[in-house]
Amino acid sequence: MKLTTATALLALVTGVAARKDNPDKRTFAVLRFTNKQLTKGRLDPIVSPGHVASHVHSVLGGSGFGLGSTGKDLMASNCSTALVKGDNSNYWFPSLYFKDPKTGKLEDVEMFYANVYYFFEASNDDIKPFPVGLSMLTGDPNLRTPPKDGASSNLDPSKGPVNPVKWTCPRSDMNRAAYPPGSDGRMAGIADPNNKGEGVGFPDVNCDGYASPLRGDLHFPSCYNPEKGLTNYKENMVFPSDAGNGKQDCPKGHLHVPHLFLEVYWNTPAFKDRWTPGQGNQPFVLSNGDATGYSNHADFMAAWDEDLLQGIINHCDKGSAGMDQCTEVLKYGLNKGECTIESPVDETINGVLGALPGKNMITGWRYGGSGSNGGGSGGDKEKPQPSGQKPTGDDNPKRQPTISQPAGDVKHTTTSAAKTTIAQEPEPARTSDSKATSEAGSSQLALPTGPSGCTPKIHTVWETLTVTAALPGVTHQPSVANSTRAAGGFKYAGCFKDSSNRALGGETRANLGAISNEKCVTHCKGAGFALAGTEYGGQCYCGNELTGSERVDDSACNVACEGDGADTCGGSWTLSVYSQDGQASLKGAKGRRHAHEHVQRHRSKHH
Repeated sequence: MKLTTATALLALVTGVAARKDNPDKRTFAVLRFTNKQLTKGRLDPIVSPGHVASHVHSVLGGSGFGLGSTGKDLMASNCSTALVKGDNSNYWFPSLYFKDPKTGKLEDVEMFYANVYYFFEASNDDIKPFPVGLSMLTGDPNLRTPPKDGASSNLDPSKGPVNPVKWTCPRSDMNRAAYPPGSDGRMAGIADPNNKGEGVGFPDVNCDGYASPLRGDLHFPSCYNPEKGLTNYKENMVFPSDAGNGKQDCPKGHLHVPHLFLEVYWNTPAFKDRWTPGQGNQPFVLSNGDATGYSNHADFMAAWDEDLLQGIINHCDKGSAGMDQCTEVLKYGLNKGECTIESPVDETINGVLGALPGKNMITGWRYGGSGSNGGGSGGDKEKPQPSGQKPTGDDNPKRQPTISQPAGDVKHTTTSAAKTTIAQEPEPARTSDSKATSEAGSSQLALPTGPSGCTPKIHTVWETLTVTAALPGVTHQPSVANSTRAAGGFKYAGCFKDSSNRALGGETRANLGAISNEKCVTHCKGAGFALAGTEYGGQCYCGNELTGSERVDDSACNVACEGDGADTCGGSWTLSVYSQDGQASLKGAKGRRHAHEHVQRHRSKHH
């Protein structure tokens, strides 16, 4: 949807083209989606335009998406999975598979939901909308070794190596480590030293926290260099740097665009009874063959109505309530219903498989493979470095079949495109799991050379696995009395359940380093909030009332504070709450919740 000339002029008069309402403050709004995904398949118009990609992706966004789609194609979409009408951009990321420890077979893992946080940083720069067609990639698809700076959460290139990719593992027992203590990342992931809920690499426990399974967290860079061009995804984007006074600025000559943070939830609890945690054999594998999780990555191609996005940047600070609540968005309307298209690559990618689609060999940790070419059959040797570092190579599209892009607009919500059909061959025979290392070393299997060379044999298996969680009922309490505990001049008000939209939404995940109740209370109190809450031992939240919450037994707040081991700072989806008088106002308490109403969390810039 594009503004008419008259509407655009009116927008200029009413301030849409002005600066952010508060350029000295970080604002944000969460973009949600109408259904789980637009499509799924070996498609990547950024890295492998016009060719079958090396591995399967799950795709969100506009229906103009295809093997060789451009920003212009996306703008012509007839529907989008984005809840906000006016965003026809596409967001995609590798799919997840479960490798059965007993049979060696692979099964697709259902994606619960994904959210995209649009952060508008405090900056001396004017933040502008994405130019249509801007293409970017975050993460390294070939990585099988830990990031240079371990499990740090640094996004500022002036302060060391940037680490834009992490995993979060909420769990019922937060005192049980998600990663082996002292791990160096070579045979297992590494825990974040300041947050027990997250780390780098796949965790080795069941992520069974309150209504929240395993989640992939990915930050995109937000400084675009026009000299590099819209489609030069290897060099056109960098992260901003600290400019002092809490502001982040882009290098000279760069366009400061919104900071995207993508969180993707996977239904790993569906497999919780089929593997044994803590034995160094975690069973999940990304579609590119990565058994470590280090190579998680995501792509974005912009197709926003730029006037609408500028209005959102300038005036919308709805936070976790959602971008769909913004006044600017409501003028345009919201998308409703399903929006799906068929993948133009016809092959079996779901159900029980003998091998990963594209014959990607499983590499990393116990499977071996250092990651230089562990991405799979396409012989991928590129190492995209959105933080500005030079890539080491390129994808090899000559190995992949060329498929023509469907002509014209997509005519229906569910759309068929020109397809190439690929037969799924059985997994190569093996005598034992010890042969996995030799499998990993043979990554040069070529994709089909073209549609004419493909066998017209289609096997599609759909298997949906869901988990429903029944949670405690409502506790009807207008307020709660305090105990004798105190911190920072506030009194302890009790242990409270957090919710999918955050019980304390005034300020979430305050960037305070190693958290203690004292530090969190002092921060929230100084910012003018009536309530302060700590969670997971390492997170700080501020607000004036608890929304959609209820008090729970104090034993549920049982995780030691990262900054004060003698005290407790909440638990798994529970908050240790403090206030001036030791009381906390409850608003809109909720009781039972389906597991698919999973977490839609705000992530701070230091995550």
